[in-house]
Amino acid sequence: MKKLLATSLLALVLFPVFSQQVNPLIVKDDFQNQQKWVDSIYGNMSLQEKIGQLFMVDVFSSDPTSKTDKVKDLIANQYIGGVIFSKGGPMRQAKLNNEFQASSRIPLMVAMDAEWGLAMRLDSTFAYPWNMTLGAIKDNNIVEKVGERIGEHCKRLGVHINFAPVTDINTNPKNPIIGNRSFGEDKENVTEKALAFMKGMQRAGILANAKHFPGHGDTDTDSHKTLPTINFSKERIDSVELYPYKRLINNGLSSVMVAHLNVPSLEERSDYPSSISRTIVTDMLKGQLGFNGLIFTDALNMKGASNFSSPGEIDLAAFLAGNDVLLISEDIPKAHQLLVNAYREKVITEERLEHSVKKILYAKYKVGLHNYSPVDTNYLVEELNTVQDAVLYEESMEKALTVLKNDQDILPIKDLQNSSIAYVNFGDDDGSAFLEQLQQYAQVDWVKAEDLDGYINKLATYTHVIIGFHKSNASPWKDYEFTENELVWIYEIARTNKVILDVFARPYALLGLRSRANFEGIVLSYQNSEVSQQLSAQLIFGARKANGQLPVSLGPDLPLHTSIETNSMNRLQYGTPESVGMNSFTLRKIDSLARTGIYGGMTPGMQILVARKGKVVYQKNFGYHTQENKNAVKSDDVYDVASLTKILATLPLVMELVDRDVLSMDTKLSEMLPEYKNSNKGDITLKEILTHTGRLQAWIPFYIGTLDSVTKQPAEKYYSKFISETFDLQVAEDLYMRTDYKDSIYDIIRKSELRDRPGYKYSDLPYYILKKYLEEFYGTPLDKLVQRNLYENLGANYTTYNPLQKFSKIDIVPTEDDYSFRMQKVHGYVHDQGAAMLGGVGGHAGLFSNANDVAKIMQMYLWKGFYGGKRYFKPQTLDAFNTCYYCESDIRRGAGFDKPQLGDVGPTCGCVSMTSFGHSGFTGTLTWADPDEEIVYVFLSNRTYPSADNRKLIGSNLRSNIQSVIYEAIDFKNTDL
Repeated sequence: MKKLLATSLLALVLFPVFSQQVNPLIVKDDFQNQQKWVDSIYGNMSLQEKIGQLFMVDVFSSDPTSKTDKVKDLIANQYIGGVIFSKGGPMRQAKLNNEFQASSRIPLMVAMDAEWGLAMRLDSTFAYPWNMTLGAIKDNNIVEKVGERIGEHCKRLGVHINFAPVTDINTNPKNPIIGNRSFGEDKENVTEKALAFMKGMQRAGILANAKHFPGHGDTDTDSHKTLPTINFSKERIDSVELYPYKRLINNGLSSVMVAHLNVPSLEERSDYPSSISRTIVTDMLKGQLGFNGLIFTDALNMKGASNFSSPGEIDLAAFLAGNDVLLISEDIPKAHQLLVNAYREKVITEERLEHSVKKILYAKYKVGLHNYSPVDTNYLVEELNTVQDAVLYEESMEKALTVLKNDQDILPIKDLQNSSIAYVNFGDDDGSAFLEQLQQYAQVDWVKAEDLDGYINKLATYTHVIIGFHKSNASPWKDYEFTENELVWIYEIARTNKVILDVFARPYALLGLRSRANFEGIVLSYQNSEVSQQLSAQLIFGARKANGQLPVSLGPDLPLHTSIETNSMNRLQYGTPESVGMNSFTLRKIDSLARTGIYGGMTPGMQILVARKGKVVYQKNFGYHTQENKNAVKSDDVYDVASLTKILATLPLVMELVDRDVLSMDTKLSEMLPEYKNSNKGDITLKEILTHTGRLQAWIPFYIGTLDSVTKQPAEKYYSKFISETFDLQVAEDLYMRTDYKDSIYDIIRKSELRDRPGYKYSDLPYYILKKYLEEFYGTPLDKLVQRNLYENLGANYTTYNPLQKFSKIDIVPTEDDYSFRMQKVHGYVHDQGAAMLGGVGGHAGLFSNANDVAKIMQMYLWKGFYGGKRYFKPQTLDAFNTCYYCESDIRRGAGFDKPQLGDVGPTCGCVSMTSFGHSGFTGTLTWADPDEEIVYVFLSNRTYPSADNRKLIGSNLRSNIQSVIYEAIDFKNTDL
């Protein structure tokens, strides 16, 4: 013992004194009460209690009672001062915490390793990005917010000190224990990030802890397993490893953890751990750096320390070196007794003991233990996993994503119309969230093969190949490297294709690529979380910008801070409601309304989507394709959107021609179609037919005249079960109509009588006329025309006429058991009879789509004709069509668009702005856009199945009730999280 004392007094002053820090454990505005409490507690403590305060024992809330009871014994018999919780769950930990505190006369200080949140140790808690990911963020305010939220989580769970942030500067890519736990290799960036994290966490009332002093970033061994060596000069250590500590100490750092390291330039004794070196702990940390906060050892059961001497002796050596708290001693009873004996033998002085014990008590007062209250377990898990956390995680990951290479401006992918895109996955973890998000923007095929030749052959026809390298996101220590086989395959795929490589692993994975020359694009996404995958896919398609910078160097071609910014192409984003000022809890009411609609027999199933400010924040599916409950509705199922066809297909093509001055609102039908010159409709203008004020008949049941007068079945004169030159217009399965009857339909419309009364009357007939005009003007069928001019560019790859030509029946929702015309289940064919008689392609009906694609088109309208980097028409063109021309006559309609009701009854909830617009469809569909609130709402259903006579949906106002909830949800004011 005397030998330990003698060695502890060997001190060399290696550096000039840096500064003297104000005591960070003092509560400035309550110091007198704090001092009084500390002196009172200390004055009433026995020697055993004072010694006990120095120990912090580890406990797993997942352990059985037989183990956790041993901690209670240590509280009762060794008077330990604190516990550090490790693996388990929040409810179990909270209950144990309360039990431990209740059994301790002096409140316990509770600690955790929660570097990226409580999830580092606990299930059912929130995980924020790892430090390396945060190191890629340019805006340190985001890191500060992360630190604050982690601090708030700790506080909610009764934790007082979080052993974070890691301030190690990871200059060694092979570091086995730090790596992703570091903010990077640049001392300035590491310092700024650690400082921001510390400020946020301490603002939440949690003591921060900088570790692992004097610097664990350039080791290639793990101190949990052995004693690593730091072979740098003291000048290098002072300028690099100590740099973050100086800044953090000057800014009020609460505590430091001393690592178990062999540092020959700082401690002359060979293989002598830094954690028990008085030179390092007292002379350098406390003296040179002027640190007055709490000093913790790293865990004393780690091999880097425990190999040094027997249990108990290492604890005494650590205390004599200047540490205040002895963390996770191997044998607390033995160590406790050894320190008691050392005090009695005057190896430990009263002044030395008082110094550390009072620091611990000052810290306990600062975290509120003078006024202790148990952890409230009500709603604990919910409050540790909030929407606020989800928003901040989204923001953090978005700002971290880093583009490292962008040859030929491949990012973002622009020309969807002329692009064919494949996705190939490598790594050992799941990439499904990435693929699903990619497929929200374009057709992206998942290409799989058993060997390299298979990949090369299958990928030969694609213009873009996106390679996702997915490694486990379970912890920052998981394997992150490419296998040799993967490297060979990736090199060859990149040699023969235009490739975007997206790495969902730590940056050092890219060191495995000996050549990066053949990769046109490289994206570093850092982690393989679901959110990271989704955001990275959005970046690739230009919905989000690339903002991050490389926090480490990866060779001459990818130096430190590499950062290529990409621009937004104005495509839909996907994210959290709160990020756009909406309340996700309020939006959950939509779930209840939807289920009520299904249980009430209004429709078998539905898709519902809500977007705000260009971001989809609610996208859910309910029910099944039919009441048989066999095929659950999926996001990529397509619905017959009925009259939404008018504004999703015909109208944008008309708007394009108005934009080009080919048409105007005053253009007459006789100018558009010569055959109307001598008809009663020749002088009707485009504005009149689009506003339904042209006196056209509401509807003409063309199909009735083609039914057998006796059997009421499709007459053989007009229909055949087999396709031929004469019968080539398919209206249903095994049912084809005469080719020339299409002309008869147009002729019937042209010759039809006008309504006697002027004013408003909703009619499908204008869109028959416009279909004919558009096809004759362009010389192209409407379905091909709208694909070419709109859907292919938008990436609306689930929007089509005649869906059976593109999708299987299992992906198409049926619309009706038709017993009045086609005498069969209408599945994959348009429900509207008139559109069916035109071969499934009508200007008024016939389109099939899903909610996501409808939202793209409506968002294009909200952005006034711009989407995906392409302008479809000028803003003033949209304004011209979104005008209520006859509001003074109590006619709410715009030019093509429906508009909000002018009275009490109409298509909306009555809570939308008057600038809003949309349309509804007979099959149970609705879409609405509101420029004032930047809202897009899509509701798709098949309320007509099995019978179009089912009007429960219409009578219930379900669609407008859901819309009302959407507007109610716009109440989340704190959008700057």
